[in-house]
Amino acid sequence: KISFSTKDFNGNTITDSVFSENNLTMLNIWGTFCPPCIREMPDLAKLNKANKSKGVRVIGIPLDIVDQNGNILARTKAKGDVIIEQTGANYTHLIPTDSMMKTFLKNIQAVPATIFVDKNGNQVGTMYLGARSQKDWQKIIDNLLKNQK
Repeated sequence: KISFSTKDFNGNTITDSVFSENNLTMLNIWGTFCPPCIREMPDLAKLNKANKSKGVRVIGIPLDIVDQNGNILARTKAKGDVIIEQTGANYTHLIPTDSMMKTFLKNIQAVPATIFVDKNGNQVGTMYLGARSQKDWQKIIDNLLKNQK
């Protein structure tokens, strides 16, 4: 079960209770240094919008905006803000905390990495490595939703 309490890019507190608001939450783990991550963000924004009625939400987690001790790196966070604005990735982006890094993010070796989480905060299916198109993600989402019923 994935649990956390952190802030989003706008300074709002977000906890794992966010999962219970949706049938499926797509956690897209990215980095400001990662061209494929940035390239797929416009598609993720479209995906977020297109699947709202199905109870699916996209949340981004940029790994490189904090140091090993969980302190926010202001310069990298600012770069993240610019990327989010330029790509139209206007979905929620979380600032990873130390406890997030020690739990569900600790096995992330490369970005982008994506995991799906159900209403109860449990990971559904496998971790997906690499960027995908909106169409490819849609197939994955539709299959995961089908298997949840």
